[in-house]
Amino acid sequence: MTATAPDLAIRAWRDLDPQARHLPGMSLGSLPVTARDREADRLWDLGVRHAELDAPVDLSADDRAVHRRTVDRLCLVRDLTARAVSVDWDLRLSPRDSAHQWKVLSHLQPPRTLTGLDDAEEALHAWRTRHYLCKLVWRQGPGFVQIRDRRWGDLRRFTAVEPHYREAIALLGPGVHHTEVPADVLEEFAAEHLLLRVGELAWWLPYRVSRWLQEAMAV
Repeated sequence: MTATAPDLAIRAWRDLDPQARHLPGMSLGSLPVTARDREADRLWDLGVRHAELDAPVDLSADDRAVHRRTVDRLCLVRDLTARAVSVDWDLRLSPRDSAHQWKVLSHLQPPRTLTGLDDAEEALHAWRTRHYLCKLVWRQGPGFVQIRDRRWGDLRRFTAVEPHYREAIALLGPGVHHTEVPADVLEEFAAEHLLLRVGELAWWLPYRVSRWLQEAMAV
């Protein structure tokens, strides 16, 4: 991953239950987070089962430095969601974007607050009540990459065997300048809402699974 924003940190606990988090030994305090691959695995190994982001995820800002910090925090939410770690985070969308942009992010743990939309409360309620794990996932098999997407209510499945798709996913995972990814691949992924543009950065939306939480046909 790219270098982390200097102020990226989380508050962490060993349990996701709000009452249990007040028990002695449950708090892990404030933890610095580096924007690197497998950071969620490191936090899991430390015992993190609930995390609170240090600042809102702001998709309405025009500042490049904010874009990088935004993507770093989205990476953390995505990868903790893949680990079934609950996350308290706040999201601000831009009124310039589609009113359904929240659906693009609806595979992530629902945010604590959602602002920037006229129907923000309704959207947040829908997000919370319709969310489940493995809503948008990808996995790498022997010689192929498969993506399964249920954000829109049905199952949409994409399988790619060409190596340049795997190479593009590796680049997009932490968020990268859009010119670093082949334009045709970027266009295909964008058409299927598999990436998010944050300023000049392009970021990979699906999270990776190594095993299904349910039978594969159910997911």
